[in-house]
Amino acid sequence: MGGGAPFTYIAHLLAVAASVMILLWCIHFRGGIALRSSDKSLIFNAHPVLMLIGFIVLGGEATMSYRALPWSRETRKKVHLMLHGIALVLSGIGIYAVFKYHNESGIVNLYSLHSWVGLGAFCLYGLQWISGFITFFFPGASSTTRQTLIPWHAIFGLFIYILAVGSSQLGFIEKLTFLELQGVSKYGSEAIFVNFIAIVVILLGASVVISTVNFKTARLESQKSVEL
Repeated sequence: MGGGAPFTYIAHLLAVAASVMILLWCIHFRGGIALRSSDKSLIFNAHPVLMLIGFIVLGGEATMSYRALPWSRETRKKVHLMLHGIALVLSGIGIYAVFKYHNESGIVNLYSLHSWVGLGAFCLYGLQWISGFITFFFPGASSTTRQTLIPWHAIFGLFIYILAVGSSQLGFIEKLTFLELQGVSKYGSEAIFVNFIAIVVILLGASVVISTVNFKTARLESQKSVEL
């Protein structure tokens, strides 16, 4: 697993923590989760749960899996593809939930920076998955083309992941601002808890990125630069 191995373990722990915390917030503080309900706020609650567990948690696990798993390259590729695919589906349902909530509550769509960045990241994620499937699985590009595209695939994937983490922070800020305008105390237990979720997500994102960096290659390139 290279120099990023400790951060891989940290990322796993933070992923579990983030998943538990987002479920606790939406179930304990916000009353539950539903895709159909007369209480429209329950429909909204499906959005942060599915986006965080899908896009951030499973997306992060998928990103790390290609380097971290001690299996054959082909097996790691399949796990990488499958986890990203599941993350994409869950994220899609999460986006459906927030549009459904807005439409049934008479709220306009796509008015905030969070919605722009989030939907943009989701679209890029879908394009990344499709292009990766076509290039590396079926029908598959030539070995030369695959070798050329692998670094760009990895860099673009990390960019999308960072974009998703950034969008989640905008989402936490936006939702907490609305809740505070509706009477939730700025220093109450819910507001503090949401801030801690956001911090855990930031740390998770950083751990995923650091664990994915190829430290061995970076050290070799650094040595070559010094020798030159």
